[in-house]
Amino acid sequence: MKSWKTTVLGIAGILSALCSVATSLLDGNTATNPDWTITVTAITTGFGLIFARDNGVSSEQAGAK
Repeated sequence: MKSWKTTVLGIAGILSALCSVATSLLDGNTATNPDWTITVTAITTGFGLIFARDNGVSSEQAGAK
């Protein structure tokens, strides 16, 4: 894993979004609903970070060339 910094931040973003949804769904209040637009955006951004390359990693190191 050459780009560990962006990968860790991507995983953290996804977990944060999922915890937010779980909190909204499991709080015992039926009037509380998760904001699905923000959740999908956060998860998509997290996956983008997982597949991104760190600034300090060259294309050769990442295996792109």
